[in-house]
Amino acid sequence: MEKKIWQQNIPDDGTLLRRLQKPAGRVDVVLDTDTYNEIDDQFALSYLLRNEEKLCVQAIYAAPFFNEKSESPKDGMEKSYAEILTLLALLGREDLKPRVFQGSAHYLHDEETSVPSPAAYDLAERAMRYTEENPLYVIAIGAITNVASAILMNPAIRARIVVIWLGGNAMHWPDNREFNIAQDVAAGRILFGCGVPLVQLPCMGVVSAFTVSEPELRRYFLGKNALCDHLATYAIEEGRRTASSETWTRVIWDVTAVAWLLDGDFLCDTLMHSPIPQYDHTWASSSTRHLIRYVYAVHRDRLLADLVHKLEK
Repeated sequence: MEKKIWQQNIPDDGTLLRRLQKPAGRVDVVLDTDTYNEIDDQFALSYLLRNEEKLCVQAIYAAPFFNEKSESPKDGMEKSYAEILTLLALLGREDLKPRVFQGSAHYLHDEETSVPSPAAYDLAERAMRYTEENPLYVIAIGAITNVASAILMNPAIRARIVVIWLGGNAMHWPDNREFNIAQDVAAGRILFGCGVPLVQLPCMGVVSAFTVSEPELRRYFLGKNALCDHLATYAIEEGRRTASSETWTRVIWDVTAVAWLLDGDFLCDTLMHSPIPQYDHTWASSSTRHLIRYVYAVHRDRLLADLVHKLEK
């Protein structure tokens, strides 16, 4: 059977290994985010823009999502787009508003047909300005539809980007029914199968350890500035709403995807052969597929301290 276009010309492991090293110096990034879905996206976007000495934001893409906070994937994407603009105002970064793009209105119907959107078109074009030696870093913290669509539109970008994706559960977790990948399994299969340099941050079992409590939100965020007040107030409301006991913590896992690109010792990772996302929400393992970088632990206290320090500025 002829391979799909995104399965062709996969780099050898030596090439991938070189491109999966943490970058030195300042790098260009784009962020793909379902910002209205959970409070963690808002923390992640804020943390990203507070690390300008290392990360230069080139564009922000609104990702689709569909749950109790949206009427459809399109509605979720549009609400995320509006939330990005709100946060940019709080961050004093209105200059980035022209580089915020609406993403996919629905998920992939199959593994061969892209979902056209301003975000996918921008990534498919923008990435061509970069090289293997100087790639564009794509931080993705929602359904991977926009990124997979850009790869389908222009497979050549695989040699010019590195994707850092928070999606899927840990390999030891009983299932892979995680929100980001479960929304669009076809897009996940493209991402893990196309040979693009990929850093995976699994949700349950790994970055689910990155939590914050109400006392910490009150002690370290409230009263610092308008941005911290906004983030902490919303996080406390959401934490109380979803709490199962009087003492609770709220996971803010999306921050970890930004942290992987920073110089601090915040995460532990290793190389492994790319697994295969299955449509029954499990992983299939492989000892022959190309390598990806897999994050397996978070140094929670170190990362939270850095997040507090950067956001209270």
